Amino acid sequence: MRIGIIAHLKHPIAEPFAGGLEMHTHLLARALRNRGHAVTVFASSGSERSLGVEPICSETALDNVGTAEATDVAFFREHHAYLSLMNDLRHGDFDVIHNNSLHYLPVTLADSLPMPMVTTLHTPPFCWLESGIRLCSAENNAFVAVSRSVAALWAHVARAEEVILNGIDLDKFAFHPRPDPGGYLVWYGRIVPEKGLHFAIEAAHRIGLPLRIAGPILDQDYYRSLIEPGLGTKAVHVGHLAHSELARLVGGARASLCTPLWDEPYGLVVAEALACGVPVAAFARGAIPEILDASCGVLATPDDVASLAAAGLAALDLDRRACRTRAELACDAVRMVDGYEALYRRRIAMVRNDTRAPVKIDAAYAAAPPPCAQQHV
Repeated sequence: MRIGIIAHLKHPIAEPFAGGLEMHTHLLARALRNRGHAVTVFASSGSERSLGVEPICSETALDNVGTAEATDVAFFREHHAYLSLMNDLRHGDFDVIHNNSLHYLPVTLADSLPMPMVTTLHTPPFCWLESGIRLCSAENNAFVAVSRSVAALWAHVARAEEVILNGIDLDKFAFHPRPDPGGYLVWYGRIVPEKGLHFAIEAAHRIGLPLRIAGPILDQDYYRSLIEPGLGTKAVHVGHLAHSELARLVGGARASLCTPLWDEPYGLVVAEALACGVPVAAFARGAIPEILDASCGVLATPDDVASLAAAGLAALDLDRRACRTRAELACDAVRMVDGYEALYRRRIAMVRNDTRAPVKIDAAYAAAPPPCAQQHV
């Protein structure tokens, strides 16, 4: 198949990944290419070219800092990049387009394309994307949710045709039958308020084990005010690690702490820890209860440090082989890519049986931002 993937533009699709969305796009594109498909990834300019990347914009996160004016610049650069891309795709030679962005324009303009589109819902509803999806009348577009939790959150706006759980490359997160002799806990991810790292630092202190922290600092104010004061010999930030280094760090831990303060759409860090054989103690939010079961994890009351500490202590006694088995059953990228391949083929067959002409883009309408344009997310 000839597959076009529309990526998020705020960060490059390259290691070290800024977050789960970038990793998901990279893994999906790589796996599809390895299966013999012709894949083009429409992404920001710093992305890995071996994925078949066609740059459409430089990373907009570089602009989205400081003043409101800088935020406006990033908004309009993304808007123009996606509008130009959707116009070009009307004449593109693709069998299917996979919209893996979080932008309103691709889904709003899906009915302008002659080929089918698959749009993955990676997050709970937010203003920009909800506006675009409400305006989407394209019968050639199928929505996919990355978890039952996400599907339920979007149900009032659009029905997800399928739930295809995210997956990870199990080979990149090898099984560690025993933790490192020193004994430590691990927390990793984007260091931003909604990931709740400050809860993990306090819980590790109560458990009595050192905490090793990995991930990019994307909110300096949060880091300086709530994280940095808690760092020291018992809580160490080791930096933003590439996959190989991260897998070694996670695999050596006795348990992983996961502390989302929002409805986590999936929870790649949970899947990665399980693949390494590391039990997980996590706040029971979003899709995390769909990944963990009693064999591999312990759920804690959200925003409750005492509950998280108790969950962490209980997780220390779980069997590491059972954790790996759970990852193999529920978190394997092979299963995920199989699901998308099957969906692509079904949607292609449906469009080929539909003789109606695609709707043309109304340029004046498409150039206008959605009604909530005064907000920035």
